[in-house]
Amino acid sequence: MSETIRVDKWLWVVRLFKTRTLAGEACRGGKVKLGTNAVKASREIKEGDIIEVHTGHMNRTVQVKSISNNRVSAKLVENLMIDLTPPEEYERLQLMKEFNAEKRQRGVGRPTKKERRDIDQLKQHLK
Repeated sequence: MSETIRVDKWLWVVRLFKTRTLAGEACRGGKVKLGTNAVKASREIKEGDIIEVHTGHMNRTVQVKSISNNRVSAKLVENLMIDLTPPEEYERLQLMKEFNAEKRQRGVGRPTKKERRDIDQLKQHLK
């Protein structure tokens, strides 16, 4: 018989969520799916299961490679899961980070009130 673990605990173990509480809330919010079905935090998962997780602005797809009851270091996460997330998701996330950061010349100082309004208006227009 294969070993199983709660989905919220496994998501915390592999560092997809900072706390187990956040992982449980994501499950309750329908942001964690096993196959095509949203799962509850208490759902047991086993090796080979494919889990889709919506975190922030990114949809991650991971496969359970191994089970561990203890949280592991970031270097050891690759022993517990296989990241099946398409590269386009990472590119989209990088693009969003670059888009949200305003670039100003060094030494120019903070934007004036008018410049701030123009920046906000531009961001609203591009959304």
